[in-house]
Amino acid sequence: MVARGIVCLRRLGGRRSAEVQFGRFLANPKVTVERLIESWGEQTALAASGRHVLAIQDTSELNFRTTPERRRGLGEIGKGSGRGALLHAMLAVDADSGGCLGLVTGQIWTRQGRVSVPHERRPLAEKESRRWLATAAAAKAVLAAADTVTVIADRESDIYAEWATLPTAGFHLITRAMHDRALAEGGSLYAAGAALPTADTRRIELPARGPQRPARGARLALRFGPVVVRRPQHGVARDLPESVALTLVEVVERRTPPGAEPIHWRLLTTHAVGDAAAAWRIVDWYKARWIVEQLFRTLKTQGLKIEDSQLDSADGLLKLIAIATKAAAITLQLVQARDGRSNQPAALAFGPTEIEALDTLNARVEGATRLQTNPHPRRTLAWAAWIVARLGGWDGYPSSKPPGPITFKHGLDYFHAVLTGWTLKNVCMP
Repeated sequence: MVARGIVCLRRLGGRRSAEVQFGRFLANPKVTVERLIESWGEQTALAASGRHVLAIQDTSELNFRTTPERRRGLGEIGKGSGRGALLHAMLAVDADSGGCLGLVTGQIWTRQGRVSVPHERRPLAEKESRRWLATAAAAKAVLAAADTVTVIADRESDIYAEWATLPTAGFHLITRAMHDRALAEGGSLYAAGAALPTADTRRIELPARGPQRPARGARLALRFGPVVVRRPQHGVARDLPESVALTLVEVVERRTPPGAEPIHWRLLTTHAVGDAAAAWRIVDWYKARWIVEQLFRTLKTQGLKIEDSQLDSADGLLKLIAIATKAAAITLQLVQARDGRSNQPAALAFGPTEIEALDTLNARVEGATRLQTNPHPRRTLAWAAWIVARLGGWDGYPSSKPPGPITFKHGLDYFHAVLTGWTLKNVCMP
């Protein structure tokens, strides 16, 4: 999937027998979504050893085209207008370099009918939102060898039970606040944030988030301080602590370009924040959340196009999503490896025959000058990424704009065409 940039079984197999084999693999009851997800973290656990890891989690809806006659066992998504599955994934990112270390864990499911009991009357164990806690809890085992883990999530993860049960020594949370929570000393979270003095201002760069939200700069005012959040009066287990001590880091954009949505982040964290530099570090770590959105784009519209799959059953589709999500994460690592931040081996994304072909192609795409020579250690992922980017049309100069996902997609397409001939080079013609 990584080398070809597709999930279509017919094109992946190359021949009917291989397509049938992979179809049987997906249909095998011994192959489960849970075990496939468990395998996500096997390499990541090794890569995370001794690092400060940002464990970034989020959910994406996968909308598969269906008709009333061909639902394929898929439940409703969104507001009931579509049918599909939901993917909740956690990515591990190095807090210092920003490099993607791989998938950690997650959940994949399709809804089985509608729930009639109102959300506020259901215990957490019966809500889809339990995935935020379950995924973070599962990450503790996968990332046990990390020096520090900081779980990062958006507003839907602002659940009191999460704050009360998950943090331990070396295991922290950063979540954007959704609720104007009551504080133990009286008053509310939002009012307490508004009363804090401005500690600093800074211009930050916001990455693009689709065509409607292009990349832009923003000047933000920073304020921060300790808060003690009180346990909600309703809908929360009585055995949770009555209050939780956290730190509020708030950034506000005072002047917004026309048509842009102003930035106002209220970030709650278990990290101690003693000065403005530490507060900005919390903001920077939260900004890293965009990488999980890149993962979903690579899986869907800008890469593997998982939503175009025509598999007949929901069971097979869920397994295919689990496999494709791993392929999307490796593709994301390949894109990141272009700047040499990763020392991971090329074998993470390419097989022995493919690496042999890359070795030969490297000599052809390298230029005559030092600036156009592959600067990365041979047979590393960064080395392979440089070659693929050159095949996709990048000029190779360090001063040029770094190659993006589209360039890598073109390069992988070209590489696959070359690889087809490469595998036939020793075939004797009659």
